Amino acid sequence: MIIITGGAGFIGSALLWELNMQGRQDIVVVDTLGSTATGQWRNLSGLSFADFIPRDNFLPLLESGAFTGITAVIHMGAISATTETDADLLIERNFAYSKSIAAYCMKKNIRLIYASSAATYGDGTAGYEDDETRIDSLRPLNMYGYSKQLFDRWALKQGILEHAAGLKFFNVYGPNEYHKSDMTSVVYKAFNQIRENGQVSLFKSHRPDYHDGEQMRDFVYIRDCTAIMIWLLDHPDISGIFNIGSGEARSFNDLVNATFAALNLKPAINYVPMPEHLQGRYQYHTRAEMAKLRTAGFHKPMTPLEEGVGDYVRNYLDAETPYYDLQSIHKKINHKDF
Repeated sequence: MIIITGGAGFIGSALLWELNMQGRQDIVVVDTLGSTATGQWRNLSGLSFADFIPRDNFLPLLESGAFTGITAVIHMGAISATTETDADLLIERNFAYSKSIAAYCMKKNIRLIYASSAATYGDGTAGYEDDETRIDSLRPLNMYGYSKQLFDRWALKQGILEHAAGLKFFNVYGPNEYHKSDMTSVVYKAFNQIRENGQVSLFKSHRPDYHDGEQMRDFVYIRDCTAIMIWLLDHPDISGIFNIGSGEARSFNDLVNATFAALNLKPAINYVPMPEHLQGRYQYHTRAEMAKLRTAGFHKPMTPLEEGVGDYVRNYLDAETPYYDLQSIHKKINHKDF
């Protein structure tokens, strides 16, 4: 049995779809769905799993031995909003809850794969190298990043990273992110802006060394993320912190231009002032160092930006249904790498 916390979320439900495509259905989903207005429940409606457990019920059931035959826990459940201001809630959900799950997995010798975040790297002055010995040198820019950093540090000191895999996701985009409101990818926001008014708004640069729209991120397609997670499931001997990115920094202009190209439209970009509250906490350049994962043995090529955006836009956002769905088998393979 595999347990996926946050299994109705963006990355969790995408992983569930991948496992379903491999014939796996012995999966327990742990999550909260919130208001039906968010549509998060739709992430699960076309997928197959053994049971759904509400988040607040999970730990008591786990610790009481209610689940048998657990081979892996994929812990994706967390508050993922970088703008969350309730520090106590972040500590409770992203740190304390994760500690309980990790302690149980280590006690029972269960494979643990959990979500860290590239937000732990802060402004990038300490680099983007996924080296456990450098964890203490990182300084996140927000409380969300700190909550993830706190767990990474705890896991390192407790020896958990000798057995578990922690994943530092960079800027992930792809199907099933639609419930994330302001935290959805720029691809999704750009697609909707194009459909609404024919143009896309991007933040102006407030640094002289970056032109407007040339702020850079490591954009990684969700299918690459799930491929890495499946590989880690198949290689339980691989442990430690790993970056999950494309290994390439691309500009927001590149991303938006790829979205227009996928729709066969000419780019139209409007640059707007960056909100003052973001200016001091804004990352201008991120790029995942991927050498550690490659050295560990994962050799599948990452999806080029234009290819990933094209697949997402044409086969999901601009299609009849944008969700991963087992009835839409034709969406399983959209290019040679998938």
